[in-house]
Amino acid sequence: MTGTTATERIVIDSSGRLEFITADTKVDLFAPYFADESLILVPTIVTYEVRKVLLMRYSKTLADEFVSRAERLPSIPVDINVALDASVLSVQAQLPMTDALIYTCAQRNHAQLITSDSHFNSLPNVVVV
Repeated sequence: MTGTTATERIVIDSSGRLEFITADTKVDLFAPYFADESLILVPTIVTYEVRKVLLMRYSKTLADEFVSRAERLPSIPVDINVALDASVLSVQAQLPMTDALIYTCAQRNHAQLITSDSHFNSLPNVVVV
């Protein structure tokens, strides 16, 4: 596991955002990555996934608070180029669709992916906490 430098952009995947927002068991591991929000990019697929989970398992208030914070950060849309690259990555690295899209968004924006999902271990520019 490596840390980020002051100039690196980061993408925190859905699992990390949920750990942090809900103060779950890995909150202390993800907290340092939320310290400087100017480094964080948010793929639109992460916004969808996190909001959905918060609405299903927690509350609309918590989901709305997340969206309010996420809207202030630069977002990465899932466009045709991201979709095409992610489809190849999904096959090559045997990643589920959402994970391939998130990783591709990070790579296309020269950002390090921060996650707790171990299936990213073999990919470059990933920190698994």
